[in-house]
Amino acid sequence: MITIAHRPPQIIRANGIDICHEIFGDESAEPMLLIMGLGAQMIHWDDEFCKQLAARGFRVIRFDNRDIGQSGKLTGGKRLTPFELLKLRLFGIPVAAPYKLIDMAKDTVGLMDALGLKSAHLVGASMGGMIAQEVAISFPQVVRSLASIMSTTGNPKIPPPSREAGAMLMAPPPGTKEEFIERFAKTWKVLRVGSFPEDEALDYSRAIRTYERGLNPAGVGRQLRAILASGSRKQRLSAVQAPTLVIHGTVDPLVHPAGGKDTAASIPGAKLLMIEGMGHALPIPMWPEIIDAIDQHARSAAAKVA
Repeated sequence: MITIAHRPPQIIRANGIDICHEIFGDESAEPMLLIMGLGAQMIHWDDEFCKQLAARGFRVIRFDNRDIGQSGKLTGGKRLTPFELLKLRLFGIPVAAPYKLIDMAKDTVGLMDALGLKSAHLVGASMGGMIAQEVAISFPQVVRSLASIMSTTGNPKIPPPSREAGAMLMAPPPGTKEEFIERFAKTWKVLRVGSFPEDEALDYSRAIRTYERGLNPAGVGRQLRAILASGSRKQRLSAVQAPTLVIHGTVDPLVHPAGGKDTAASIPGAKLLMIEGMGHALPIPMWPEIIDAIDQHARSAAAKVA
């Protein structure tokens, strides 16, 4: 059995915000930052997923984005309304937001600076993919490779979420711990699309861990506003120089598969991996294919630099 070096969660100041982060793998290994999605704490990069990546020879760093988990909380921004979404979709009227994705990209770069990393491989899921794209556009010198998972370009022509996934996104936050645990299981049932017994068996413990690390519904709302206020990256993605891998599920109910295809088509030389039967989640049975793809992509990028 391989023993993986591990630095437990710590708070570090980056871009003027406290960022909670955790590191798996040797200090001398190739650094790889994992960036999570909307309202998702860093622990949604499962411990074992991180350890398996670290076992491939990477220094895996996961962190809570601003406004979530144990990172710094901001203020402002009312709950998003269906009317605001309608105005955005029909008339292109922007959504107001206390901050945008570029600010979250600066958090990511600030974390790297604070950790003494000049560059790293970036792996982003959903909103995390959007943040990673923004880093690759605005701070190309810090990106060794880019992997954008179940994400999109912000192109308004991409089909919206399924009705069920959209309703889940706009539902009011649960009021009690019991309601949160029940909502957690239902949410991931919708996002995973289909039956994944291994993951379903872990839903309760994952929900408890998430709840105990701290919830911030207002922060989730601000993150959602950040996505909607940031507009499309499609044109700017043509300037991305980092070797790019795009991974997307064929049955994603939240970010339509067209979002992944549009991302790959917008970045010069990007590789596209569509995973059959994958929704908007990283189910355990699909880890081998996902981890293999990330590993091979990062190794290939590192070899070209060497």
